[in-house]
Order: sequence, then structure tokens, then C-alpha cells
Amino acid sequence: MRFVEVSKAYGDHVVFDRFSLEVEVETILAVVGPSGQGKTTLLHLASGLIEADGGAVIKEEEEIGSVSYLFQEPRLIPTATVFRNVELSLRSSESCATVRSQIARYYLEVVGLSDYLSLYPAQLSGGMRQRVAIARSFAHPSRLMLLDEPFQSLDIKLRYSLMDAFLTLWNESPKTTIFVTHDPREAIALGNAVCCLGDPTGPLLYQRIDTPQRARGIDDERLLALEGRLVKALLGS
Repeated sequence: MRFVEVSKAYGDHVVFDRFSLEVEVETILAVVGPSGQGKTTLLHLASGLIEADGGAVIKEEEEIGSVSYLFQEPRLIPTATVFRNVELSLRSSESCATVRSQIARYYLEVVGLSDYLSLYPAQLSGGMRQRVAIARSFAHPSRLMLLDEPFQSLDIKLRYSLMDAFLTLWNESPKTTIFVTHDPREAIALGNAVCCLGDPTGPLLYQRIDTPQRARGIDDERLLALEGRLVKALLGS
């Protein structure tokens, strides 16, 4: 996916001004940036929810089609069970109920919820609800995945547990992904590349990360240096 000289403004507030950025096919681009500097707008442009005032958002052939959107809130259907919340997301793409059931059960098993299929969202913890949302996002046959701070409100242990579940599913079925977060360390843990917004004309920082996600240690000097650069970019120094 390429953002080519994209311009977008809301009244007098210019978010992007001939802004360009590339997200490589079947990779995760982690995006950080101060509030109000275009992170959510970037996701909306990628999804097609809004159109650019100028320039173009160009998708590769592998990215054209359905989109999965994972939010900070799970946004589950309160009157549907855990199983049904995932199974319902498959009805537009799979006519066979047996196949839908197999797919839903598989993804819920991967995120550790096989024993909770008949429960309702209100009966789950916040972390379990987000696991359902992750399973639903991957069960849906999308070509593009957009994440808007899905782990932000969770404690650190639960956050890394869900990030691990996300990576397990993503590595099974890689798809072009834009992951928005406020946390530089979270961005470095998940992204194949990281990007810092804050200038309407282009990223303040863009850096590829060649180390596989599973091999990234918290004491890796190169990653710590990158985290420092991201923090400086966020602080505008």
C-alpha cells in the first residue's frame, strides 16, 4: 500500500500535505505519533472510510478486498456468545454453517478461548473480550488489517500476552497491516517497520526492523537505540 502525495484537512487543520508513505505487502507497519497528528486519519484513508483531498492511496493486488479493523474497545455484540461473535463475521464470505463453525472454533482455540464459547461478553474479562476481537479479525477473510491501539488500556502482562496471540495468528496468515500505538516499545515489538507521524509533509522517522519479532529482546542495544529515537521524535527534540 502506498500513500502518494496525500493531502487531508479538516477545516483549517491540515493533517497531511502531499504526504507519502509506503507499507510493504504482508508486513506490519507500526505507527506512533502525538495525538491529533494523523494516526487515525491514516487508518481511515487506508480503509476507504474517508477520501483524500488530494493525492492517492494505492493498494497492491494482494490488498484489494475486505478489511479487518481492530479497535481499542473489542466492540463485540453483547447479545451474542463468544462463538457467535466470531461466526457472524464469516457469514458474508462463507455460506456453509459447518465450515463457519470450524473456522470460528479454530481461531478461538488459538487465542485460548475454547472453554468459553457459550459465554457472553459481559461474562468475560477485558482481556478475554479483546481475545475474541482478535480471533474475529483473523477469522474474517480480509486482505488488509488495521489496528487502532488495541492493547492500549491493558496491563503490561496482559498486553504482551495478547500481542503474542496476535503474532501467532498473523504469522499463520500474513497480511498488510497498519498498527497504531502510542507506545514506542509496543511499536518496536510488533512492527516490521516503525514510523513516527508529526509533520503533515512526511514521517518524522521511518525505520525498518529486520530482526524477527520473536527474536527481539528487551536488552537489544539496536532496538533500545531505535526506541530512544522514536521517543525523541515524539517529543519533538
